[in-house]
Amino acid sequence: MRFRKHGDAGQAFPIYITVVGGLLFLAFAYLAVGQAAANRNGAQTAADAAALAAAQDKRDQLAGAWIEDLLDPTEWQAIFDGSAEGLADSCWRAQQLAAQNDAAVLGCDLNGLLGYTVSVETTETVGESIVPGTETMKSQETATAVIEPRCSFDPLAEGAPEDTLPLLTCKGEKWELDPKDPVELLPQPEDLFDVHLAD
Repeated sequence: MRFRKHGDAGQAFPIYITVVGGLLFLAFAYLAVGQAAANRNGAQTAADAAALAAAQDKRDQLAGAWIEDLLDPTEWQAIFDGSAEGLADSCWRAQQLAAQNDAAVLGCDLNGLLGYTVSVETTETVGESIVPGTETMKSQETATAVIEPRCSFDPLAEGAPEDTLPLLTCKGEKWELDPKDPVELLPQPEDLFDVHLAD
């Protein structure tokens, strides 16, 4: 009968410690990757929300401009193209929504006449981990939101009565506007314009 020597157990112990140490290192490394991914996802969420908020604010302003010029159909196309006069900058809404999502706006720019591109940085860092430098690392992401007109209309025929308004068609829904009481039933901003993130 062969008896196990006590020295065998002593030799296996360092291997066991090495394996456990390696597994712990991998676990902490995966945790660091998860922290970075969560921080980056938070930045993207903030950028998306900020860009959409800016675009929605401009959409509401365009809808208001359309209502103001409702009785002047010659101004309609310019409004649906995004070039209405007197529109205020909408980046304040981007800053507001970014702050609500724990981020700060680094840049907010018009993307053509009907869109906003917003860049943000998280206010929180990735946090401490086994990866050096993560305790000061912040995530930055960018998003673009666009405004798309949903409506079309045919210009009035020559000789049409002055108190006639064009038939407005918004994604298949027709709006017959009464110039004598035009505010009785009007499409809402979301009926006039669609706002979504750019692909």
